[in-house]
Amino acid sequence: MGGKLSRTVIMLFYLQLISCQFVWAQDENKIGVDTLNTVLFKVTSSHSNKVSYLFGTHHAFGKSFFDTLYNVHQALLASEVLIKENLNISGHLAEDIINRRTVKTKWSKYLKKDELAFVKNLFASSPTNFYKMTPTEMYVFLNRYFNQQVCLSKDQTDPSLTLDDYIALKAKEHNAKLFGLETTEEQIELINKDVEGMPRKVHKRRLSNIIAKIKSRNNNYCEETEWYKQMEIDYQFNLPCSNNLLLTDRNNKWMSDIVKLLDSNNCFIAVGLSHLMYECGLIKQLQNQSYTISPVIVNQ
Repeated sequence: MGGKLSRTVIMLFYLQLISCQFVWAQDENKIGVDTLNTVLFKVTSSHSNKVSYLFGTHHAFGKSFFDTLYNVHQALLASEVLIKENLNISGHLAEDIINRRTVKTKWSKYLKKDELAFVKNLFASSPTNFYKMTPTEMYVFLNRYFNQQVCLSKDQTDPSLTLDDYIALKAKEHNAKLFGLETTEEQIELINKDVEGMPRKVHKRRLSNIIAKIKSRNNNYCEETEWYKQMEIDYQFNLPCSNNLLLTDRNNKWMSDIVKLLDSNNCFIAVGLSHLMYECGLIKQLQNQSYTISPVIVNQ
């Protein structure tokens, strides 16, 4: 890559990738009955005059992408409360949580010598002790790094850490309140629990593959970000969620807070796109509670 991780870059590791990582692999050319050319939805209710919006994010994107979405920006400006997956709170950032650990990973069991040298160079100027990261956390971070630095060629002057964090910056500019649905601690615990018991050889293969992709700088591997850009999303509303831990359980937990806020505020809800999809998704759950969900094109 030719560069090391600055403090800002390592802070990308807020692990929100868990919300998108299993939806892009569907056939991106498939046009189903639930295919919509948008990731923005208007939320209204007969028992309230409040108008809110749901926005399905891909966390690797940032300022340059969001600034092209006129209708999304206007929806955010009209909102009093921004609801996002988690809030970035000093002392509770991913780097804080990781650095407080006492257990270290023996990376020689997971990485070849050249791969370990690559990771060491990448983290050389980072405040995070990567020896205290788990193999799963390392994979999530490297995948995000690949998406941003190779697929999206993220501008180093971009102040946003993720698309969600840039949305939070814009919300603060017009004094909107911020609400987090869960803590970073909870997110980190979830991504590790989701692959609990994964064999070491699988971790090794995943890490080797993503490091090779980063080194190659080959954007032919960018199906995930290209899929999101196209915005021809088959929401598969009639299919059950395939991951109870990362989707179903979290969506169910979030709904109580979301409904309370929707009934008394104009809200902008920015969560990973997969949380809007399937039977367990926020769209279907809100419809089941008598909210009207209307697709909105992201640009005029």
